[in-house]
Amino acid sequence: MENFDYSEYEKSLHRDGRIMNAIGIALLFSIPFIFSLILGARIEWKGYLSGVLRLSASYLPICVVEFLIYVPILGAGASYLSFITGNIINMKLPCAYNSREIAGTEAGTPEDGIITTLSVAVSSLVTMLVIFIGVLLLIPLTPILQNPTLKPAFDNLLPALFGALAAQYFTKSWKITAVPLLLMTVLCIIIPSLVKQTTIMMIVVGAMAIGIAFLLYKKGMLEEKEKK
Repeated sequence: MENFDYSEYEKSLHRDGRIMNAIGIALLFSIPFIFSLILGARIEWKGYLSGVLRLSASYLPICVVEFLIYVPILGAGASYLSFITGNIINMKLPCAYNSREIAGTEAGTPEDGIITTLSVAVSSLVTMLVIFIGVLLLIPLTPILQNPTLKPAFDNLLPALFGALAAQYFTKSWKITAVPLLLMTVLCIIIPSLVKQTTIMMIVVGAMAIGIAFLLYKKGMLEEKEKK
């Protein structure tokens, strides 16, 4: 659109995103006070502050790392939405990747920022709708969900989803992804606990992939589509 001012749009994203994230953080910290008000219980300040400090020590480093990882991939609007609604690695990130692939946009461009924002917004709305329907149908569907015949399918739902989404990126840039993928697969088999360390593993794999891509680029061994 000729009258569309992307700079103003981006400013509004940051303004609204900061306000909404600040409200979200305030609500998280206010949960004990809300329960105290409803139940008439007294707040144990020592326990409250101790819990806040312990959680902050655990999650603040992860927050910094995830900010550095996700924002360049998702863009401003999608990042604000993802940090509020959560479930980034399981749902928001794959959704943004798939939308980018369908639209044919490149990460970091204004067009891509709009596409990823729309995709994450729709993903968040669909997630809330599915959760709402799931809560309503939880009791009727319990026998089906707990059916031992279907349990293997539910246990492998996420691996199947990520495998299908990741395969197209691995095959497009196999020179870059082959070594990190093989190494992480072997490590996770040898040390199963690494599967739960997603954030740390993403840093290691990302740094490794960047280093391999840089070396291949210097040697002129990357095709044009792989450089992108």
